[in-house]
Amino acid sequence: MSSNNNSDEVSINVISEKQINFEDSQEESDSSINIEELTKLLDKEKEKTSECEKKLKHVLADFQNQTKKTQSDIEKGVNTKVDEFMLDFLKIYDDFIRAKEVLYDNKINLDGLESILKNMDSLLKKYHVSQIESLGEIFNPNFHEAISIIVDPDLDDNTITKEIRKGYISHERVIRPTLVEISKKG
Repeated sequence: MSSNNNSDEVSINVISEKQINFEDSQEESDSSINIEELTKLLDKEKEKTSECEKKLKHVLADFQNQTKKTQSDIEKGVNTKVDEFMLDFLKIYDDFIRAKEVLYDNKINLDGLESILKNMDSLLKKYHVSQIESLGEIFNPNFHEAISIIVDPDLDDNTITKEIRKGYISHERVIRPTLVEISKKG
């Protein structure tokens, strides 16, 4: 070959069989390293994803618990205000009941007063407020407040003999206990 490049000449590289096998094994080696690295990276990403899922589940559970607590707090607040209003209303209602008794004793026409009391009863029913029935029952400190005791050998201990003031319950909550007189065996 001459030192001058002639355009008609083509350079040829001769590769032996050993070189071909070496290059193929090098490619396989590179690809196996890449696969191992990729597998490790994939495992790491799976761990990260799993951790993120756990955190997300915890955050979601916390959010749901907070939502329930907030709703419960709101309901308690509303119920407390309704109970306070009902207590004030019951004082007025008691006054109307006493007025009815006085008017009845004096044989005065009760038509107007009974109409007002019916409306008040409807209001109590609308807001699920009902009387605690106590007469003849056994004293229960959750519903009753004893303010006097009488001795009666014919009755069991703690039997309610008289209601001094009616008690009321709303949505299974006592908003005002019944004031009662109870018996003791003597």
